[in-house]
Amino acid sequence: MIAPAAQYRAVQRSASVEVVERHAELVRRIAHHLAARLPASVEIDDLVQAGMLGLIEAARNFDSDQGASFETYASIRIRGAMIDEIRKGDWTPRSVHRRTREAAEATRRIEQASGRAATGAEIAEALGLAPDEYARLLEDAVSGQVLSLDSHVEDHGEVELPAGPGASPERELQAMQFQQALAAVIGELPERERLVLSLYYEQELNLREIGAVLGVSESRVCQIHGQAVLRLRARLEPFGSADKDTESVG
Repeated sequence: MIAPAAQYRAVQRSASVEVVERHAELVRRIAHHLAARLPASVEIDDLVQAGMLGLIEAARNFDSDQGASFETYASIRIRGAMIDEIRKGDWTPRSVHRRTREAAEATRRIEQASGRAATGAEIAEALGLAPDEYARLLEDAVSGQVLSLDSHVEDHGEVELPAGPGASPERELQAMQFQQALAAVIGELPERERLVLSLYYEQELNLREIGAVLGVSESRVCQIHGQAVLRLRARLEPFGSADKDTESVG
């Protein structure tokens, strides 16, 4: 006769296999979407493996009473597991963290002084960079800076995911305030930057597909994306910068 504990473990294993089989495509989709803005040195298979572990963990912890669908909950956990895997060996050079932080600070100074969105030319001038150098900075910044933003959102809570029964009142309040601030800041972005973020994050188009929609090159989309994220980082400064967690590595 099988002991109750052994039966429970067997059921858990069976349930985990079923969940992985049913949602494996979700894991692969998130991995490819994330990998599109990462260096070629980051292997898709490593992201998928981390995502599968996140999927299994999501299946174990999911509580339907919290109001989120399993796919929404699992997507957040899968993405978080992939980000954790990448950050273990921080692939973003320290210089990229430093330059993007300086660009965000320059953006914030210009916008506070002018009361409007800073232009790329103004930010480049403040940093002492030629236009082509600033364009390269934006392209370099996209991967590391967006990953930092993803982690920051993960740390402070997702709009679609309730804080959960274990969350403290302070964390719930912080998550709510960050969500409100993020939504407000996105709504204030220049139209093209807002559109790129919507197509990338909500519609899950890759940079090439967004370029086809906008009629611009993939490189230009990357630059618009980078400018939008730098602007978000500048305007969300009161919540602290996730870059501080990573800039000492790399």
